[in-house]
Amino acid sequence: MRLIFCGTAAFAVPSLEACADRHDVVAVVTRADRPGDRGRPAPRPVAESARARGLDVLTPAKIRAPETVAALLDLDPDCLVVAAYGQILPTSLIDAPPHGSVNVHASLLPRWRGASPVAHAILAGDAETGVSIMRVDAGLDTGPVYMQSRITIAPDATTPSLTERLAALGAAALLEVLAALERGEASPRPQPESGVMQAPRLGRDDGRVDWAARSAVEVDRMVRALQPWPGVLAPLAGVDVQIVAGSPAGVAGAGEPGAVVGREGESVIVATHDGGFRLDLVTPPGRRPMTPAAFLRGHRPGTGGGR
Repeated sequence: MRLIFCGTAAFAVPSLEACADRHDVVAVVTRADRPGDRGRPAPRPVAESARARGLDVLTPAKIRAPETVAALLDLDPDCLVVAAYGQILPTSLIDAPPHGSVNVHASLLPRWRGASPVAHAILAGDAETGVSIMRVDAGLDTGPVYMQSRITIAPDATTPSLTERLAALGAAALLEVLAALERGEASPRPQPESGVMQAPRLGRDDGRVDWAARSAVEVDRMVRALQPWPGVLAPLAGVDVQIVAGSPAGVAGAGEPGAVVGREGESVIVATHDGGFRLDLVTPPGRRPMTPAAFLRGHRPGTGGGR
């Protein structure tokens, strides 16, 4: 099939490569390169992969612009494939190809519709997640689903590691759906009305820890889910430090939430609302990652910027 592929983030790269291996990708639509080090542009993952394969790369500022839609439809695609693109597509584009538009989404829809499904699955403590291959409609991840593939979420899963697994799973499922579309055998099913959960884009405030309001299990989920963005900030000795690594730990005796109630080598255990959380590696403001014990040895109370 002649495909137009719309994607930007690393999650979409395996899907792009699978499409390029099996089909005729006539154009890759992606977001423009971001500013990088020393003012040089930092290529987006999809753009980098597409250029390495010699595919035509388009970076329209607004894909909804009538002239952009017209230019894409002039390429006469059989289907539009979307994966982690970052812009809402107009119905004039998604409905025009003979096989419509197909989206690779990193959740078991209708659970976790939105921009951050992987992180929200970890934050919620979900036991499993997966990918949904759906037909794109005018809503946000509301279209009928062609196929779903499931995987178990490991207890130590992070957003980057789980995203990598889901990206490979999504690419394989996408090829199955595209093959079924070619054979005329694909029949999407409407999403159920029950079980809808939203996964909005995450911001800095989502990564702030209140030791008195969070359990050790919840802090662990935050640390694993909110990397690389927005990261997790927590007060330690009056300073907001970024938690780089840690895990729930038993606490010998009670302690006020936020207080250091134990030590294990260079790690320290902080009391939470329920249980203790062991800090293994932290990044103080303006400094490099270090063990919490090293931070506390060099910290003078009253000099930090914590709350």
